[in-house]
Amino acid sequence: MVQQTQRSLVAITGGMGSGKSSVAAYLCEISGARGLSADSVCRQLLEPGASGWLAVRKVFGGRFFLADQRLDRPKLRKVLFEDYAFRQALNTLLHPLIRNEITCLIEEEMAHFPQAQVRFVVEVPLLYEAHWDHDFSQIVVVYADKKTCLSRIMLRDQISEAEAEKATETQMPSLAKALLAQHVIDNSGAWSDTCLQVLHVRQLLW
Repeated sequence: MVQQTQRSLVAITGGMGSGKSSVAAYLCEISGARGLSADSVCRQLLEPGASGWLAVRKVFGGRFFLADQRLDRPKLRKVLFEDYAFRQALNTLLHPLIRNEITCLIEEEMAHFPQAQVRFVVEVPLLYEAHWDHDFSQIVVVYADKKTCLSRIMLRDQISEAEAEKATETQMPSLAKALLAQHVIDNSGAWSDTCLQVLHVRQLLW
């Protein structure tokens, strides 16, 4: 990714339902950092005609597309969580495109402030799974206990506990991620407690 001169690239990662997006947003708010999300970039790349959309169409044909040529996201999500080989193939296809787009966005931002030290907070759910951990100067893992994560996923996606558990099993265990990171924020409890931890991490990062 971008050479880390005169910049600070911080990654936020963690398991499904841990609250990564909320922590990333709050860290940006209190630090003035620019926020980026790998999931948001992926969604943009899968819009009709975009590079990710074209890649999926080329490799998998019309299997995951609706009549209006938009991606059938619920169908794709279902197969993604059920079929390991498909998940690996899709990740191999999309991860380089997402990584490149994030790099381009950072470079564009830096071009506007060539002499300034710009802070970036990049939310990357599959940071360790995709082996992107060396792209960042610091990594923050957002952790939450399994019961809390499952409850959040069920509420967010309107799915059963069994479906939520199956989804979480497709990722590296949260505890394993926490053991690899420089900083860990426990988001299992009250949001006010999490905010205090984010404030502390901000002081350690900058």
